[in-house]
Amino acid sequence: MPESFIKKTPKPKYDFILIGGGIMSVTLATLLHELEPQLDIAIFERLGRFARESSAAWNNAGTGHSAFCELNYTPEDEHGNIDISKAEKIAEQFEVSKQFWSYLIAKNYIQNPKEFINSCPHMSLVFGKDDIGFLKKRHAEMIKSNLFKGMEFSEDFNKLKEWIPLVMSKRKEYEHLAATKMDLGTDVNFGALTRKMAKFLADDSRVEIFLYHEAKDLDLKPDGTWAVEVKDRLHNHSQDVAANFVFIGAGGYALPLLESSDIPESEGYGGFPVSGEWLVSHNPELIEKHHAKVYTLAGLDTPPMSVPHLDLRIIDGEKALLFGPFAGFSTKFLKEGSYLDLPESINFRNIRSLFGAWWHNLPLTQYLVRQVAMTKSQRMQHLREFVKDAKDQDWELKIAGQRVQIIKKDPDLGGKLEFGTEVVVNENGTIASLLGASPGASTAAYAMLQVLEKCFPEKLKNEWHRKILEIIPSYGQNLSENPELTERIRNYSKEKLQLEY
Repeated sequence: MPESFIKKTPKPKYDFILIGGGIMSVTLATLLHELEPQLDIAIFERLGRFARESSAAWNNAGTGHSAFCELNYTPEDEHGNIDISKAEKIAEQFEVSKQFWSYLIAKNYIQNPKEFINSCPHMSLVFGKDDIGFLKKRHAEMIKSNLFKGMEFSEDFNKLKEWIPLVMSKRKEYEHLAATKMDLGTDVNFGALTRKMAKFLADDSRVEIFLYHEAKDLDLKPDGTWAVEVKDRLHNHSQDVAANFVFIGAGGYALPLLESSDIPESEGYGGFPVSGEWLVSHNPELIEKHHAKVYTLAGLDTPPMSVPHLDLRIIDGEKALLFGPFAGFSTKFLKEGSYLDLPESINFRNIRSLFGAWWHNLPLTQYLVRQVAMTKSQRMQHLREFVKDAKDQDWELKIAGQRVQIIKKDPDLGGKLEFGTEVVVNENGTIASLLGASPGASTAAYAMLQVLEKCFPEKLKNEWHRKILEIIPSYGQNLSENPELTERIRNYSKEKLQLEY
């Protein structure tokens, strides 16, 4: 983003302050600009560019999380029943994001959708007769929902060879494999999308953008406004900036900032930082044989974030293959954070939650220790479960983004580790924070609508309602119960986003 677009000195007060320069903050800023263009809005980003942390292309898998391939979204109970309710919710949430992006394209706020979203089939792959039985039941249950209409299932060797030739290479016909395939899947470069939206805000809105400005502390003033201590990292200068409303979309740093607000709703929250690595190949011969995102089941006693997947990625017009994730551990809350982040986040209000979550998740700790100790050769052995003849020289290790999983207080366990995304709002709706990771960026538009619903319910029902329906045509309706609307929305998004399924 050209330096001339970036404001140098914040004003004393804004209507809205948004902390963090990732997909969440720019989505909320864009929605607010469309709903009330006269609002004074400021975005503070601690680094010198938008989308340098969780939203950056290589810091996430780029999966447009629509529940087509993520097997952990469809659990099986002790009676063998498959619950697809979570999958349906996430599928609907991603459709909200696609509608929002389509609106931005239609208004010419952003251009060239192929620079941030491309069609890429989503597949679930399983090995062995027991898991094939699970996948077959899952498929039978999912195709009852119009959201998963068109999902294919096969355990036929030749069909699988057609779908995933790289994975099927060197396999014998007696091996037991099965897969589902959904052609509506996508690969998304959230970094490119974030910067496109930020450029629109800088060029054509009242939103003021401050790079190298870090929010350090939040204090509630007697008049009900918030004082945000902002440090100019280039000039080593700090000042307080007031706001009627604050949104904390600062990735891993959202937790300490939320704690600094001292709102009762923040009590008991903790964070568990997890880093990661990918194996990445740029070999065109391999890429030519794999045109999908292929997810499988997590191993026993491993967390949902450990689900292995082999993905096609399209970043800045270049194709690559990505395999992982391999988990790591760091006490940093951001990739470009401090090793003191975790110890400094511990206080009397959350120590019971942290200890309880740790005590009841010892297998996770053991899993992380094993993962951190892995060599590249050991990682390649995991890859060879997918790609039998994978060669070391074709794959390199790449560091992924830093995630902070939510720890919440629990009356029975003391603390409970959560693997979703959560919006925390104070009682009078003047501050909101986004915590957690996956499905994260894919559901940014839905998450930011949640912020508006929780903090500005009357405005959303009245003066903002018509505009919201223009931006999100399906708003307020349940797609899973409306096949005609689902088809119309998907056709609209397909046209605007130039998708090719």
